[in-house]
Amino acid sequence: MEDKNSDPSPSSSGINKSNDDNNKERQWSANFLTGASPPKFVSLDEIINAANGMTNMALAHEIAVDKNFKLDPALFSNDINGYENEDEGQDDNGTKTKKLQKKVKEIMHNAFWNLLKQQLNDDPPDYTQALVLLREIRETLEDLVLPHHKKIRENLREILDIDLIKQQAEKGVLNFTHYSHYVLNLMSKICAPVRDEKIRELLECTDIVDTFKGIMETLQLMKLDLANFTITMMRPNIVASSIEYEKKKFAQFLEIQADGLQYTRRWLLKHLDDKKIEGANDVNGLKQVTHYLLAEAYLDLLNWDSCPEAETLMLDQGRLLELRDKINRLTIIGSILLICGSTVGGLMQDVDKFKKNVKQHLDVILDTVHSNKELEKIMPNVVIQIKEDINVILKEIHNKELDKETESILERQIMELTNEDHKIRSLVNLRIRQFLEKIILSQNAVPTQVPPGLSSLQEELASIAARFFIIVAHNRSVFGEYYQEIVATEISNRKSTLGSINHDNAIMDA
Repeated sequence: MEDKNSDPSPSSSGINKSNDDNNKERQWSANFLTGASPPKFVSLDEIINAANGMTNMALAHEIAVDKNFKLDPALFSNDINGYENEDEGQDDNGTKTKKLQKKVKEIMHNAFWNLLKQQLNDDPPDYTQALVLLREIRETLEDLVLPHHKKIRENLREILDIDLIKQQAEKGVLNFTHYSHYVLNLMSKICAPVRDEKIRELLECTDIVDTFKGIMETLQLMKLDLANFTITMMRPNIVASSIEYEKKKFAQFLEIQADGLQYTRRWLLKHLDDKKIEGANDVNGLKQVTHYLLAEAYLDLLNWDSCPEAETLMLDQGRLLELRDKINRLTIIGSILLICGSTVGGLMQDVDKFKKNVKQHLDVILDTVHSNKELEKIMPNVVIQIKEDINVILKEIHNKELDKETESILERQIMELTNEDHKIRSLVNLRIRQFLEKIILSQNAVPTQVPPGLSSLQEELASIAARFFIIVAHNRSVFGEYYQEIVATEISNRKSTLGSINHDNAIMDA
C-alpha cells in the first residue's frame, strides 16, 4: 500500500513522469533510511473520498451502476505479482518503479517487525517500537469506533494511554501481551462477523509479534468493512455525485473534441424512422421518441456482432460486453432446455435437478464463448455434456438411457443452434429482448413476468435485467440532454430536407 506521503498525481508528460518516478524512488529510499515505522494503511477518509467520486470518476461510476459494489483490499495494496512473471525486456519505467516501491515497502515492514522482535527479546526489553505500534493501533481503533459508542471510545483512550504505557515501560512493568488481548477483545466487539474467526486465531497465538502483525492486517480489513458499509449507506448520494461529476467531465471532453458524439449519434439514430419522426411534434413527443430510440439502441448491443463504441458508453464498455455474452449464452442454454423437453420428452422438463445441472455445466463450457464462430467450435462439447446429463437423470429415475435414434436427433437439433436464424434460438432471444425492453422502458418498478418457456432461467434473467436496467438508467441520467439534442437536431434536419423536396416537387408540378 502506498505511503501517505507519496504523491499520487499523474505526470503531465513523459519527462515529468520520469522525474516524478525518480523523486518517488528517492522518497521511498529516504523513508527507509529514516528508520522503521509500523505498516501504514489507507485511511477511511481516503477511501470514502475516493468512493464519493470527487477524485476518481471511474470508481464513483462503478458504485453507481453496481449495487453490489465492494471495495477490495487489492485496490489499496502494492501487490503487483502480476508483473513478476513478465519478460524483463517488456518492463517499463512505471512497472520498475512499482517493483522498487514494493521491495522497499517489504523491507520497511520486515525491518519494523524484526526490530520489534529484537527489542522485546532484549534483557531488559526495549519498548520503543512497541510504543510506536500501540499508538498506531489506538489511532486506527479510534477511526473504527463509531461516534455514538462514547463509552468504548473513553475506555480505549483510558486503557491505551500512551503516556501511562510509556511510564510502565520505563519501570519495566509493561505487559505487552495484556494490551494485545485488550485490543483483540475490543476488535471482536466492533468488527464484522466475517472477522470473528481471525480474531479467535489471534487470541490463541502465542507469538506476540505474529499477534500484532495479525492485528494490523485485520484492522486494515476492518477499515474496508466499514468503508463498504458506509458506501452502502451513502449510495444514493454517491450516485447523485457521480451523475453530476460525469456530466461535468464529459462536457470538458466535448470541448476538446471536433465531434465528440460521432459514434453516439450513429448508435442512437440507427432506428429513427419516419413513423417516429411523426410522433415528435412537441417536447413530450420528442422525449418519448428519444426514450424508445435509446431502448432500441441498448438492445442492439446485446447482439454478438455489436460493440459499445459510443462515446457515452466509455465507462460501461466492459460491463455491456459481459452482459452481451451472458445473454447470448443464456439464449443457447434456454434453447437447449426447450429442445431437450421436446426431444427426450416432458419428463426432462419436470426434473429440476436436470435443469440445474445443464445450467451449471453449460455455463462453464460456454464461459469462453464471445461470438457465434466460437460457439460453432464448442458446440460438440455441449452435445456430449447434454447427453451425459440426460443419461445421469434417466438412471436416477430408473429409466433407460437414450436410445441411438433419440440421441442422434438430439445431437442434430442442438448442433443446428449454431445457426443464428434457428427458429427456437431466435424465439428465445426475442423473448429475452422483449423482457429486457419492458424493464428498461418502464417508468416505475412494476413486476415483469418472465417470458413463457423461460421460467427455468428466472434467477439468471432477473440478475441480468437488474444490471442492465441500472446501466441504462444511470447513462440516461448523465447523457439524456445530449441524446435528446441529437434526436431533435436529426428530426429537424430531416423535416427541413423533406420540406425542400416537397417544395421543389411543387414547383416542378406547377
